[in-house]
Amino acid sequence: MSRTVLLSVTVALAVLLLSSVWGSASREARGATTKPNIVFILADDMRKDDLEYMPKTRSVLKDRGMSFRNAYVSNPLCCPSRATTLRGQYSHNTGVWNIRGPSGGWQTYRTNGLERDNVATRLDAAGYRTALIGKYLNGYAGTTNKPPGWDRWFAHTDGAHYYDYKINDDGAVRRFGSSTPDYETDVIANRAKTFIRASAKKGKPFFAYVAPKAPHKPYIPAPRDRHTFDGLKALRPPSFNEQDVSDKPPWIRGLPRLSDAKKAKIDNRAEKRAETLQALDDLVAGVVGELKDKGVLSNTYIFFTSDNGFHIGEHRILGGKGRPYEENVHVPLLVRGPGVGAGSSPHKLALNTDYLPTFTDLGDAQTPGYADGRSLQPVLEGKATAWRTAVLLEADRTTGGSTPPYSGIHTSSEHKYVKYADGKKERYYLGRDPYELRNSYNPKSPPATLAKRLRALKTCAAASCRAAENGR
Repeated sequence: MSRTVLLSVTVALAVLLLSSVWGSASREARGATTKPNIVFILADDMRKDDLEYMPKTRSVLKDRGMSFRNAYVSNPLCCPSRATTLRGQYSHNTGVWNIRGPSGGWQTYRTNGLERDNVATRLDAAGYRTALIGKYLNGYAGTTNKPPGWDRWFAHTDGAHYYDYKINDDGAVRRFGSSTPDYETDVIANRAKTFIRASAKKGKPFFAYVAPKAPHKPYIPAPRDRHTFDGLKALRPPSFNEQDVSDKPPWIRGLPRLSDAKKAKIDNRAEKRAETLQALDDLVAGVVGELKDKGVLSNTYIFFTSDNGFHIGEHRILGGKGRPYEENVHVPLLVRGPGVGAGSSPHKLALNTDYLPTFTDLGDAQTPGYADGRSLQPVLEGKATAWRTAVLLEADRTTGGSTPPYSGIHTSSEHKYVKYADGKKERYYLGRDPYELRNSYNPKSPPATLAKRLRALKTCAAASCRAAENGR
């Protein structure tokens, strides 16, 4: 009798073991075909070299993912850059040139019909649970409008502030005060983690667009981070308080050298920016931790970048953005996810026109025919061979003081050529002159090839943009 029982128990254990193995294999097979989650974290006015102050972000993303050496934004201004991210188009195709009307802001974006078709509507149609958490577009104020395609909507309605701000929470306006729990970066971080938690529980793929204010002015750090960088001085690259600007356009030549008082102001701002970045560093680490806790980190792509850079005294410019110099257009881009090589650092030119086609490609969604950019997936997987050799830089009536509208080309061979609306021109070879100290434009020997490519880029659309970027 005992032998019979023993045999029965043995058979039962074997069946249970086989069932477990089969179930595990089945789950792995299903996991291999499950659409990946996508988390897109967008900083505001963050320079590429600001990553120096974000050790947690470097640890969880840069060291374990890909760090693009040459990531750019075409129009280095908040609203135009964000419109490009959402639509995958250059400003001359979105029609969003500025932060407010008549050719900018949320009103222009909406009037041009761009809310009806963008990265959110595309991924939503492909079965993704979507969320925008944080800053949407300049001018999105005093409204309960919730754009289509977003399942979860938690967007600033009165401009992004660190305290005392209003949020459109799925169509209802909520007010946040001035207490420590109201600190904007932390609120955005907590909402992002809540969305991840809920989405993982539902078992649906998700897309989270997370856009905190940091490190945008007025540079208010979280209480826990005050005095973290007391006495910090801004970087002093060779272009800082540039000594000889005789080769520059008149709006730069007219700038006086920075006084000691202005240098002190720049240093104070650098200190506060670095302290403000600490909560953003916590946000990134917290999001990665939440993904790990919910068991979805291995099937999630995490992108971290900025809408534009910022001047801190280079070329005598006290501050701001909107100009074609590297401090404004060159941004950080870190990516971690399935198949992304840890610690890799490609030279490939990436642009904010690429985010929409990348996300639709990763999510097996339909990439719209209007997209100017290209999917970064081959680069992320280390399979890219032929790639673009140039990107377009463009701006209209910038916030750069007297800087006129411009269009420019930046090539993978590190040549930059910019043509301003008033006829002034700049040319730099960044390989030898990374700080843009010597404008080598010579009217007696104009760069014919660069000028020809620029003409093609500034009027391109969709496939013709990719062809122009490739040099065809």
